[in-house]
Amino acid sequence: MTRTPPGPLPPELARLASVLTELKTGTGLSLAALAAKTTFSKSSWERYLNGRTLPPRQAVQELCRLAGEPEGRCLALWELAESEWSGRAAPATPTQKATPTQKATPTQKTTPTQKTTPPRKPTQTPAPTQMPAPAETHAPPPTHAPPEAEVSPAVGGRGAVMALLASVCAIAAGGLSVALVLLAGQSADPRPSPPPSPSAPAPRCRAAACEGRSPMHMRCGTAPLTLASHRSSSGAHLELRYSEKCEAGWARMWSTRIGDRLELNRAGAGRRPHAAEVTDDIAAQSYVYTPMTEARPGTTVRACFRPAAGGSRECFDARVI
Repeated sequence: MTRTPPGPLPPELARLASVLTELKTGTGLSLAALAAKTTFSKSSWERYLNGRTLPPRQAVQELCRLAGEPEGRCLALWELAESEWSGRAAPATPTQKATPTQKATPTQKTTPTQKTTPPRKPTQTPAPTQMPAPAETHAPPPTHAPPEAEVSPAVGGRGAVMALLASVCAIAAGGLSVALVLLAGQSADPRPSPPPSPSAPAPRCRAAACEGRSPMHMRCGTAPLTLASHRSSSGAHLELRYSEKCEAGWARMWSTRIGDRLELNRAGAGRRPHAAEVTDDIAAQSYVYTPMTEARPGTTVRACFRPAAGGSRECFDARVI
């Protein structure tokens, strides 16, 4: 996956790159530090975050682990981008319909002509050719194997029986040895151990110092708690988030529309709420965060959603435990 798509970025790849950039910002890591903590180089991460190259699935998973985010939504975006990038999302070509006609090869049609050769044998040895005739009239070919196996010991005597038993034992012993070798190979094959989880970077603010600041830039977005979730009437997903290390909370939204607005405030704060608004199509398919507010244990935080299409404001709150 090294080619660069001509022209503007495909929409699915642009959404994936936007989400990965937000996660990278939340970790507080530079490109060099991100490369040191993952299995991908600095130049590779630069291409992934700019949308010039589709990142591998493993790169998305490693960045989610570093940012403390669940992998589900990012991997879903990656699946859509990978389908668009590889062309699997396009309709199937009509050349695939020609595959059933390949089954009838001209070589198979010549097989009946080969069956006409046996009539030469009756002219040379007429007696043996009379033997298979009644066998074909009585039963199909698979039923002849048991009678032939029963007659042969009578002709060959005890030596033939011993030879048959020896061949059966040899086949069984060979199969057992192959099974043991395969089992031994599987047990000896080392399994890679999961990589150790990297240590999360220290936050850059705490409590009142986080007021009005970005949770991603202040490194408070690493492994936060979800205090409450809400689904708006327009289909937007809303969450109240909280960081114990930063002692601050914020709200986020996704699956939104351009012009949607999310506000956050603390109960009894007596100030204007912090707000975030969806400004373009890429933001509408990505996470949009509000600035943070101080939220110590016992504090109640409240989020209100204002849809761009109008309608009533939808609010929900949660208490920090």
